[in-house]
Amino acid sequence: MREILHELNELIGGREDVAIATVIETWGSSPRPLGSKMLVTASGKMAGSVSNGCIEGAVFEEAQNVLKSGTPKIAAFGVADDVAFEVGLACGGHIEVFIQPLGKAHRQLVGMLNRNEPATLKTDLVTGEAEVIEGTPPGTELARREGDVFVEPFRRPAHLVIVGAIHIAIPLHRLAKLMGYRVTVIDARAKFATKERFPEADVLIVAWPDEALGKIAIDNSTYVVILTHDPKFDLPALRSVLKQDAGYIGAIGSRKTNQNRFDALRKEGFTEAELARVHGPIGLDLGGRGAEETALGILAEITAVRFGGSGVAMRVARSV
Repeated sequence: MREILHELNELIGGREDVAIATVIETWGSSPRPLGSKMLVTASGKMAGSVSNGCIEGAVFEEAQNVLKSGTPKIAAFGVADDVAFEVGLACGGHIEVFIQPLGKAHRQLVGMLNRNEPATLKTDLVTGEAEVIEGTPPGTELARREGDVFVEPFRRPAHLVIVGAIHIAIPLHRLAKLMGYRVTVIDARAKFATKERFPEADVLIVAWPDEALGKIAIDNSTYVVILTHDPKFDLPALRSVLKQDAGYIGAIGSRKTNQNRFDALRKEGFTEAELARVHGPIGLDLGGRGAEETALGILAEITAVRFGGSGVAMRVARSV
């Protein structure tokens, strides 16, 4: 929904009749994931995509019918091998798309997304009734089908909080921006946390970690990376986030360094379950040891945690 939010705001403002098509099931090769959306208006405007081109024309026609009748429907499409090849797929597949008139729940959801509020949309695929629930449950942020109900969690936009404006943080903040994260960089040392060093950061905060983190809304869409490698910064940062619902907490340093941190925090009363949330040593082992490779390994681990990936090579992953 976020990828078509701008267009949806414009269409709602223009008071057009809008149908919304959502990918609710796929088999075989599919170019778009569950939850992908396409908008169609009665006047013929379109936005978004449910297949990168191969069935958009048919979905457009079905959407026009839905707008005329007011009745939602599930449309199933089989993509033949020759057509799939033409649109860049390795083989054919099957896609189910739920098409419905834009309703009150969608308008409520759009308002919440505009305010960056987390929400979950639940749609009954039999009746077409939809409801919006505030917040998102812990766990995967991916859309899924639960029987006749399609569930779509919409967390806040992913927010990477980097504590420690060291050299590794520079490529990390650039990679994160490329991946669509909002990025906040925190460091008590003003000469490190500068716009010249972090030109793409959304927010730069010159303050002690606990002071800065206390002013940031931290939830399961927040990913905290602690790069300071100094107990006087590391421990206040960890104290601030361990009892909060952060989606990821990582701390740079060797196994011994992390063990020392954990020992200190245990003495302060933090539990084993809380300490187990810390990814330390941080990141996936990609072999390289340069700043860029380290940053890539950190963001790769965050991505795996965020989407429930295994972090292993695709050729050996069980789900492939």
